[in-house]
Amino acid sequence: MTEDNNTETRIARRNDWKTEPMPEQHETFVLNRAFSAEEMAALRRGNIPQAMEDKWFWYMEGSTLWAHRSWTGNCIYRIDFKDNNEHIVTVNRDPEQYGRTGIDEDIEALNKLLNWWTRTPYDHYTEWLSETCDTLK
Repeated sequence: MTEDNNTETRIARRNDWKTEPMPEQHETFVLNRAFSAEEMAALRRGNIPQAMEDKWFWYMEGSTLWAHRSWTGNCIYRIDFKDNNEHIVTVNRDPEQYGRTGIDEDIEALNKLLNWWTRTPYDHYTEWLSETCDTLK
């Protein structure tokens, strides 16, 4: 892909955004989920935030997806994709960076995010509205 300033068409890379490493306080679990070739292509493109409501910056290096909060750069999820659809997820457990503490809650939240992130085109504003409504419930 050619280098250009259009962040909607170029593939996101680690140095496109401020990122922090996964903290020492983290937990690992298995996410059982199949992804189509189109969904994996959407994840490989990543996301460079375009607006304040766009809460996530994510990119892939090899078969690993790194998901960071856009405002802080905190690494929340690392997903190591496996061919057998049993993906290894590392989740941030630093209470100053991330509030969820249970794996079941993380599986639900991560699956919702992955459902949004694999849509083409990705719509950060609709995701933001959905997350806001979930928070208000």
